[in-house]
Amino acid sequence: MRTTQLLLRSGLTAAAVTALAAVPAVAATGISVSTTGSTVSVTTSACTQVNGSWGTASLLNSSQANFAQGRQVTLSGTSALQSAAWSSVSPGTYTVVVMCSNGSTAGTQSVIVSTTTTPTISATASPSRGVMGGLGGAAKDYGPLTLGAGAALVGIGGIAAAWFLRRRAKPYRL
Repeated sequence: MRTTQLLLRSGLTAAAVTALAAVPAVAATGISVSTTGSTVSVTTSACTQVNGSWGTASLLNSSQANFAQGRQVTLSGTSALQSAAWSSVSPGTYTVVVMCSNGSTAGTQSVIVSTTTTPTISATASPSRGVMGGLGGAAKDYGPLTLGAGAALVGIGGIAAAWFLRRRAKPYRL
């Protein structure tokens, strides 16, 4: 039984390795789309320069069907990375299509532009003395007299509790 399980596991492992080896090792080309507020930008490294042009990128809304109907911009960049951007894009769902100058499609990706903006936090917005949590005691700096009186009350409370518990255990003692 043990040998059968071992052979079965070995066979499954060999099948998985064979299946993974059959996948081509070519990196997938494509595009990366991002939004910041009402600006949509796209980057790619899939296009090659032909006659001084990298290609064009098009921003299509849901009612536009093909590349020519969208807002087109020319790609700019280097041989390592090409990019394009659209500003003042109204909220909605869009499709970004990048066509290289050699006629091939670098990629297509959907993007959602929303009206909500994320707040930016600057270093000057943080409190200068750290977090002031608690019930108010952490918001004021008390002097040594107040701290001494508080420590004395805690000490007296501890002594009183010990005395009460001892007296309750043996009522004939003071």
